[in-house]
Amino acid sequence: MATLTHHESATAEHLTVGDGARKTFFTIIGAGVLVLILGLVAAFMGWGEEHHAAAGHAAAAAHGAAEHGGAEHHGSPIWLKRVLVSLWHSNLYLVGISVVGTVFLAIQYVAYAGWSVMVKRIASAFSAWLLPGAIIMLIVFFVGRHDIFHWTHDGIMDKASPNYDRIIAGKSGFLNLPFYLIRMVVYLAIWWFFSERLRKISLEEDLNGGTIYFHKSITIAALILVLFAVTSSMAAWDWVMSVDTHWYSTMFGWYVFASWWVSGIAGITLTAIFLKQNGYLKFLNSSHLHDLGKLMFGFSIFWTYVWFAQFMLIWYANIPEESVYFLQRLGGYNGHYTWIFFFNLIINFVFPFLALMTRDAKRQMIMLKIVCIAILLGHWSDFYLMLMPATLQGNSGFLIELGIFAIFAGSFMLLMTRRLASASLIPVHHPFLDESVHHTT
Repeated sequence: MATLTHHESATAEHLTVGDGARKTFFTIIGAGVLVLILGLVAAFMGWGEEHHAAAGHAAAAAHGAAEHGGAEHHGSPIWLKRVLVSLWHSNLYLVGISVVGTVFLAIQYVAYAGWSVMVKRIASAFSAWLLPGAIIMLIVFFVGRHDIFHWTHDGIMDKASPNYDRIIAGKSGFLNLPFYLIRMVVYLAIWWFFSERLRKISLEEDLNGGTIYFHKSITIAALILVLFAVTSSMAAWDWVMSVDTHWYSTMFGWYVFASWWVSGIAGITLTAIFLKQNGYLKFLNSSHLHDLGKLMFGFSIFWTYVWFAQFMLIWYANIPEESVYFLQRLGGYNGHYTWIFFFNLIINFVFPFLALMTRDAKRQMIMLKIVCIAILLGHWSDFYLMLMPATLQGNSGFLIELGIFAIFAGSFMLLMTRRLASASLIPVHHPFLDESVHHTT
């Protein structure tokens, strides 16, 4: 599969995506389609229907009908609702990972970091999903907003309507359809525009050389970081937290960012390892992997810190309108999500913490691969736990959800590798390239 060509300098490398790689990506997509079909068949056949119905009735008794539209299967049929929520879930997760690639680049520029030049093009290639992801997000919102967001229901902010909700109506200045759509488009447009701009400058640097492109990139990177600091938190409120319309947390923006960020680092690391094992990135060494491993180790701890701080403060205060969020996930719906709640902590904190604790573990490709895959799956389950209880109550499953995720993941890899192959894997005229080539820790 691997072929190595040299252009302009001894360090230029060009990726050739072979038939074997494409076959793997299409196999993942095909497997996702098959699992999705099995999930839909299971839903139509009613497998597990009695359990779901019991969980739904228990939820209605415990939390009331107002938050969830007044009926167990309000709106679309449950199978369609699962499809819509799963599309939102997996696409949201991958859009976040995509923009994290750009944010990672921006941080390296403003920090004048040299070690990361070797993986710069990988991070840049992640943004290939931003445009298709934005289109999917808008379509899913228009089609399925009533199944995902309770605040979009007709009459919910109208005092004359039987569906009126005083708490949600109090948020109408922020949660209204025109303003929400404007914000969504603005977030996605900013992320896509600056990702493309940063990549374009880097490709021009490859062609022409000189430090002018590096300094331009620093200016763009600083602007990206300021805008992302605001838009990422607001996107977390809009796309995730507003699913639980009555509930709020002042730490939620950081929580979602931490989940996106550590997943993005895991994705970059896993891609670098696969490229290295296929004969590319000949200057990538154990020191680069060590630094990426340290980032995964450190930010797995940071995610856990934010998780615990949010959980501990809400649980200790025991205010009903706040604690309901964790009651739903820790014992609610007949314990439907309880095991995921604890699995989330094990796979996203305990396992990465123990596996990457030693220096040697951070320098071994096999260990890093295992941890990267665990983190990527673990934080997909983290977003699952954020979204499913408020939308599907006790009616969620895994076949439909995993099928859609596999389809999206295979498509993401197709687009990402296509972008990687469109330019040199090594930014040959980056002023810190030699520092990265000779990087040791």
